Amino acid sequence: MPKDELLALAKPRPLLDRRGWAIFLGIGFLLLVVVPLLNTLPANTSLLHLPDYLVPLLGKYACYAILALSLDLVWGYAGILSLGHGAFFALGGYCMGMYLMRQIGTRGVYGNAELPDFMVFLNWKELPWYWQGFEHFPFAMLMVIVVPGLLALVLGWFAFRSRVTGVYISIVTQAMTFALLLAFFRNDMGFGGNNGLTDFKEILGYNVQAPSTRIGLYIASVLAMGICFLLCRYVTGSKLGRVLLAVRDAESRVRFFGYSVTNAKLVAFVLSAVLAGIAGALYVPQVGIINPGEFSPANSIEVAIWVAVGGRGTLYGAMLGGVLINLVKTWLTGAAPDLWLFVLGALFIASTLLFPKGVVGMVGQLKAWRAQRAAYLANNKAPGE
Repeated sequence: MPKDELLALAKPRPLLDRRGWAIFLGIGFLLLVVVPLLNTLPANTSLLHLPDYLVPLLGKYACYAILALSLDLVWGYAGILSLGHGAFFALGGYCMGMYLMRQIGTRGVYGNAELPDFMVFLNWKELPWYWQGFEHFPFAMLMVIVVPGLLALVLGWFAFRSRVTGVYISIVTQAMTFALLLAFFRNDMGFGGNNGLTDFKEILGYNVQAPSTRIGLYIASVLAMGICFLLCRYVTGSKLGRVLLAVRDAESRVRFFGYSVTNAKLVAFVLSAVLAGIAGALYVPQVGIINPGEFSPANSIEVAIWVAVGGRGTLYGAMLGGVLINLVKTWLTGAAPDLWLFVLGALFIASTLLFPKGVVGMVGQLKAWRAQRAAYLANNKAPGE
């Protein structure tokens, strides 16, 4: 390879080019300015009015986009197909749910200022030690980062140090989320058992059901989505990102050149888990509940389908897949709920066989085909035409 090309590869990649920044800022303006204004300014009878119930739905889609982004970071760039990202998402959600439960105070059914209603019902006498501190928002947000990140650190250290790769890491992560599912279903774990955590009243002193609070949560979700995207762009464009790509394509060669494959994978895996936890924390106050069902292995598999359909290894493709598939899910589960799982399976099969690079890759292939066709027609144009 020429020296100039090698130097070009060694330089850090910019976050976005001029066109990319224009698209990023345009989407940000639409989501952060136009959507809130459509909800607050037009009259309820106006065709331009965005109903209140759609605001948390859009916020939920933003959380799903962050979750898809987190998986794409490890699967698309490091080749680690994690089938346990739903667990990191749920753990972040439970940390936020514990904070929200501590804000209920005497407004619960039993009027106990210290114990959540489900603990009173189960005859708990005192608050468990692991609930201590969750009445403080900063501590709860710290746990949103620490709990998923610590679990990923421990799991990843043992797995990557033992050189567990391929389908085996998928099995390990899926076993982890299934184990957590069974654990959180138990009433004696102190997380609400089958019912989970719900009946939230306020967040930071604001009523979670108030339209203004929902707008605030939606804006926070969109801002987090943009920040997480830029963070992932920075990571993938750095030296670490190049090492991860090399690990994905030829792990043994990377080891031969002296790079620490274990450390590179571990950093990406922990960062990915933290992003998933943040998505879960933003998700819970907007949907109003968190229960063990979020640990279901099927949820983690569905996230992988989002990334595959959108286009893995692109970041924005994964986010697009997460939003598009959930839009279809929202519509189809209302119009024909029995068909949803068949449609989801068909989308995954189609993405594997027909467009393995996802929707984003398919668009790129169409553009390349059109460019080749135009060049062919130009080169074969008859003289005098």
